Amino acid sequence: MATIADSMWRSAVGLGLFAIITAGTIAVTQAVTEERIEQQIRKAEAAALFEIIPESRHDNDLLSDTVSLEPDPLLGTRQATRGWIARQDGEPVGVILPVIARNGYSGDIDLLVGIDADGQILGVRVIQHRETPGLGDKIELRKSDWIRSFDGKSLDNPKPGRWAVAKDGGAFDQFTGATITPRAVVEAVKQALIFFEDHREILLAEPSPNQDGS
Repeated sequence: MATIADSMWRSAVGLGLFAIITAGTIAVTQAVTEERIEQQIRKAEAAALFEIIPESRHDNDLLSDTVSLEPDPLLGTRQATRGWIARQDGEPVGVILPVIARNGYSGDIDLLVGIDADGQILGVRVIQHRETPGLGDKIELRKSDWIRSFDGKSLDNPKPGRWAVAKDGGAFDQFTGATITPRAVVEAVKQALIFFEDHREILLAEPSPNQDGS
């Protein structure tokens, strides 16, 4: 006959196996989920690149013509990233920078900021965020045209003191019931323009032999 000790041992083994199987299942599910999320982010990123600088405005391989970027507080980045360079007949016509607004209402806001060779914004797109639906999510182009208000802007247009939302005396609208989100994006885009000015020569340099788009 099975003793109480045997029953307890079998129960312990059963629970242990259950825990191992459950942990393994969770780990696999998490890995698959993270991979899918990363794929979706990359897909959104690629689509946004060509929204900012359409293929008609460059003749190089935008996805492979990149420049390495060290972590920089002006971009809000904490690890090495890359920027994308658009060229026409070998001449740089614009750069797209990855930017993170660290002070969104619900956390980080991942952006792509396109800037032409003269320092004017070609376009801004939101790649990822967790802002409040119906309020802060109006930074998405599919929710409103607000993000287009940056098109054609530069550090001199508007003047530095006007790079803020209207509530703070600036030139950019805020959202009804949501000021923190647009304020964070405006500041992040301004900082990206400053980064561009500080690193213009590097960003607009000649491509390396394996990045010539040929």
